[in-house]
Amino acid sequence: MRIRRILAAVIATTALAGLGLTGAATATAQGAPSYVTPSECKQGGGTPDLADNLCKGGTHNGEKID
Repeated sequence: MRIRRILAAVIATTALAGLGLTGAATATAQGAPSYVTPSECKQGGGTPDLADNLCKGGTHNGEKID
């Protein structure tokens, strides 16, 4: 019985730790908006729109231009 309790506690701790790491990764991914330079926007296949300060198209689509 004692081994089962310890095993259950270890499994529960591992599961909760995994959820904590997942939450931390999500918070980081949704943090402050990223900025790219006009040349990074072009290298990613986009077009820098300096009127709106946004990269349009490519891998940096919608990111702000610094």
